[in-house]
Amino acid sequence: MSAQFLAASQAQSPNTTPDVKRRSANFPPSTWGNYFLSYASVKTDIKAEQDVQELKEKVKGMIMAPMLKNPSKKLELIDEIQRFGVSRHFKNEVEEVLQQIHKNSYGSDEENGFDLFTTALRFRLLRQQGYKVSCDMFNKFKDKDGKFKETLVDDVVGLLSLYEATHLRMHGEDLLDEALTFTTTHLESVEAHRLSPLLAKRVTHALYQPFWKGCQRPEARRYLAIFEEEPHQANETLLTLAKLDFNLVQQVHQKELSEISKWWKDLDFVNKLPFARDRVVECYFWAMGTDFEPQYCFARTSLTKAIAVITAIDDIYDVHGTQEELELFTEAVERWDISAMDQLPEYMKVCYRAMLDVCTEIEEKLGKEGNLYRLHYEREAIKCHVRGYFDEAKWLHQKYTPTMDEYMAVALTTSYKMPLTTSFIGMGDIVTKESLDWVLNDPKIVNSLLILGRLLGDMKSHKFEQKRGHIASAVECYMEEYGATEEETIIELGKQVNKAWKDINEEWINLTTIPMPLRLRILNFARTNELLYKHKDGFTQAGVVLKDLLVSLFVNPVPM
Repeated sequence: MSAQFLAASQAQSPNTTPDVKRRSANFPPSTWGNYFLSYASVKTDIKAEQDVQELKEKVKGMIMAPMLKNPSKKLELIDEIQRFGVSRHFKNEVEEVLQQIHKNSYGSDEENGFDLFTTALRFRLLRQQGYKVSCDMFNKFKDKDGKFKETLVDDVVGLLSLYEATHLRMHGEDLLDEALTFTTTHLESVEAHRLSPLLAKRVTHALYQPFWKGCQRPEARRYLAIFEEEPHQANETLLTLAKLDFNLVQQVHQKELSEISKWWKDLDFVNKLPFARDRVVECYFWAMGTDFEPQYCFARTSLTKAIAVITAIDDIYDVHGTQEELELFTEAVERWDISAMDQLPEYMKVCYRAMLDVCTEIEEKLGKEGNLYRLHYEREAIKCHVRGYFDEAKWLHQKYTPTMDEYMAVALTTSYKMPLTTSFIGMGDIVTKESLDWVLNDPKIVNSLLILGRLLGDMKSHKFEQKRGHIASAVECYMEEYGATEEETIIELGKQVNKAWKDINEEWINLTTIPMPLRLRILNFARTNELLYKHKDGFTQAGVVLKDLLVSLFVNPVPM
């Protein structure tokens, strides 16, 4: 640790012991600084809003036009609407068409005549919509030996459609497990020059990021980018609508980022807590990945601020605080009282006050809505989260490597339950006391999200964390308990992530007592985790992993 850093730390923390040796994570600085402050004056494009309304009516007409005998074209239109990121405008129309397709073709002679592309696309769209459909329909594409027919190898469009469908598989669906292996193998080996430029791009991206597991807004931007080069290949009306809509929503996000950037600058964590990660734009991306729709501004801004503050608290527990200081901070959070701040060192007071202030902002908004009861859930979720940090800090202090069961019991409390709760409380009238009780009681789909989030993060960040001295992650705990190599451990944890995805897929279909918009929030958290931790810790190493993506989402509009 540099002498300058130590001096700055002591200047902010006069109540701490001067000769305490504090660790440093050397987190990379923010790549954004105050960039988004300049978006405070962004104005909504009124002409674009009018054009969007006109185009929406035209697309509705396309969706509701009478279907021909083969519904393939209607299925393709619905798929394009979803991939372009405008499906929220056509929820009722899409539901009506898919309901009709499910009713008229499921198990019929018509279905038996579908080719691989249509069969797989229909299966995927119906499951995405929450319909229970059997994967047995794919048996007709197997030979007498029970293997997928070799004649399918040359049908790249069909293979791609089946590949995308396999990612909605559930437990016990061995057929879809086989299909994933079969399609992946052949799509990876196909020679790009055999394909049209458009199909080659779609295959490459699908292998990198299957649509079902993709974060909605980034996927829409990437899909639009494909057609920027080949616009003649797209439905012109739908493409124009998608471009205008993307840019209008981007303007909403830019204004919110400007306001959040001002809030972050006023907190001055960058100078007051120089050891902590400066990631407020990435926090906003996380929130946007969960709730991108314009009407969820409150959920998005609340979640961004909550993640930004809890990230600083995480770094206090992981990097900077002494065991005695962490005990004081944990007690103060349990008390949840401004007077509890008196016992804290100065640098902790900064973070504690920010935490209370964020919750006060949420309280004021909930009070105006008549939903003040929800604040209790936010506070309890934060307390649970911080208790988990303290348990992990004790293990680090004791140099103790827990068993996997011990580790996961604590690690899941510091996963995504608190952010998920924050997202729920900002979603308006669709949320009830019962749904909030449900979230905090660790139902299967939430527990699967927590497992997925924790293991993905640990697999990609553990080497960086261990260099500075950090609690053993799931990787180290598994290696220690089972005597496994790192490679064996990564394979096993990857299997557990896949199991968690199957659990999420099952609950997506079966959990009909919870409204789909709430289930979608959980699914979107999982999707954002997939993106952030695909190759590296994209949150901590944001400048390396995320910058170009965030530029495409928040800076550059889609060319018209």
